[in-house]
Amino acid sequence: MSRALVTGGAGFIGSHLVRRLLSRGREVVVLDNLYTGSYENIEELDGAGGLTFVKQDICEADANAFFKAYGPFNEIYNLACPASPVHYQAQPLGTALTSIKGVLFSLELARLSSARLLHASTSEVYGDPLTHPQKETDWGNVNTIGVRSCYDEGKRVAETLVADYVRAHGVDARMVRIFNTYGPRMDACDGRVVSNFIVQALQGKPITIYGDGSQTRSFQYVDDLVDAFELYMAKDTATLDGFFARHNLETRVLNIGNQGEFTIGELAQMVIAKIPEANKDILFKPLPGNDPRRRRPDTTLARELLGWQAKIPLDTGLERTIEYFRGKCAANISNSNKEHKR
Repeated sequence: MSRALVTGGAGFIGSHLVRRLLSRGREVVVLDNLYTGSYENIEELDGAGGLTFVKQDICEADANAFFKAYGPFNEIYNLACPASPVHYQAQPLGTALTSIKGVLFSLELARLSSARLLHASTSEVYGDPLTHPQKETDWGNVNTIGVRSCYDEGKRVAETLVADYVRAHGVDARMVRIFNTYGPRMDACDGRVVSNFIVQALQGKPITIYGDGSQTRSFQYVDDLVDAFELYMAKDTATLDGFFARHNLETRVLNIGNQGEFTIGELAQMVIAKIPEANKDILFKPLPGNDPRRRRPDTTLARELLGWQAKIPLDTGLERTIEYFRGKCAANISNSNKEHKR
């Protein structure tokens, strides 16, 4: 049976990937320190067969010891790193170290296992982009000493380490630059725009927009992202090397995101329209430093290599995500009432 490791597997995206892998008959080991992930995201899967959960900080993990205890692996997915500004700015040093030490751990484990590795990078490597939409050949425009740099630069260094491990050790690694992704099992308090808007609307609070709302993003439903992971990992090394050489890319990196582009103001109005109890008021606050004005992926390479494109429209994805958060809010109220009665 094929065996997979998912670092950060108790997080939002990781928990969706774990379910997909288990449904494909994989044995899955999840490594997560639960800083931003939640055991609740995978709790019903643990003990049901096929899943092993290891609570550990990836910065403290030793690849050789981990290999002896849980390896070897056929596939490794490195998703370990705080991905929302609220979390990574709260622990900036830990965030940078998780990006760097986490990818080194994953790369060394891939080398020991002769495993395929998929590293989750981010659209944040483009910074405040100089070109639009963003292509994989763009080098980015990033402030190296700003409040977002712990994440942006940590992910950029991680890409460098992946590329060098491929060249120096022949590790079968590929990278995905993930654009804004949303869906069920997002953390309600992670500060991301989709979860912020939905939770505020469900609670009847004014929607908070940072800036004037004219900045744009592309919003990808999580199932589309996991589809891309599967397709990418299924490609053999020779096919990837030939493809990226033809496109003048030094290593195997793909943009994965929805090609639709919406202003933050448009997103707010869409959320308000879908939640009857929503407060129609909008509260504007100053835009955080180094927040990019425009963000949309050029996914030409993913379409050509994988035959992939995002399928789930924002309208549909928002409805599914609102349903999830509505259920969470109801559960929280119910639990609160039970505690009060005690």
